[in-house]
Amino acid sequence: MNFNTTNSTFRQLLGNGLTYKVPPFQRDYSWSEDEWDDLWQDMTALFEEDGEPAHYMGYLVLQSSDSKRFDIIDGQQRLTTLSVMILAGLSYLQDLVAAGHDADNNTRRKEQLQNSYIGYVDPVTLVPRSKLELNRHNNRFYQTYLVPLETMPQRGLHASEHQLRKAFHWFKDRFSQRFGRAADSGRCFAAMLDALVDKLFFTVITVTDELNAFKVFETLNARGVRLSATDLLKNYLFSLISSGDLHEAEIKALEDRWERIVGLLGSESFPEFLRVYWNSCNRLVRKSDLMNY
Repeated sequence: MNFNTTNSTFRQLLGNGLTYKVPPFQRDYSWSEDEWDDLWQDMTALFEEDGEPAHYMGYLVLQSSDSKRFDIIDGQQRLTTLSVMILAGLSYLQDLVAAGHDADNNTRRKEQLQNSYIGYVDPVTLVPRSKLELNRHNNRFYQTYLVPLETMPQRGLHASEHQLRKAFHWFKDRFSQRFGRAADSGRCFAAMLDALVDKLFFTVITVTDELNAFKVFETLNARGVRLSATDLLKNYLFSLISSGDLHEAEIKALEDRWERIVGLLGSESFPEFLRVYWNSCNRLVRKSDLMNY
């Protein structure tokens, strides 16, 4: 298999010129308060007197052909949540500025953190360049409201957009409770975040194509790391479909049918079902070789 494995901190992942994209047909954002709270408890424990020096965030499976732009094959829920958390912190700094608390310094802190971990404005075109792009159901909301810290609508949102909105406010409330609105609140928040990005680390597996990504999934699953090969298959198949002449409504209808089938079979059983079906009509293949056909 053609892949590379490294350990990387969050700073190394996003604190540079690299960009990340959730493939269009990957699952929508789905984390809820249980996952947010688990992450928050793990992060704040790092700053206790007897806290661990670092927190392991698990596997991150990426696909890239140029080592600059990466598709997130597995790990989008974690990367998206961390990015939303940072945006919530930037909004917290923005509120401090509006209230006149160390306004000049907090403005500079917000700009520096935004450029480092969220994105920047191209100095020539003045077009925002985001370090993270979400899937086709979530990206518009993320880029339109979250990244520029615009007021978010409360109605007319998809369920996953509601979750993104709730995550933003949930983490902002935690920052407000932890740091308050004192003269040095912005400095304390920035100090925590600057330390945190070096304390969160991932095992990053980078592959060059969908076939290698699928084989990595199978290898990790065999070792007890539960990743969704069904999501990978969906992204691969629908990326082929969407490159053709199908109308958006037709793709949506196919997506709905896919979800109904997966709902009946279960996500973990679906690749095995495809393998058995294929073998009933064609030459025998292993599950890890499905992507070849």
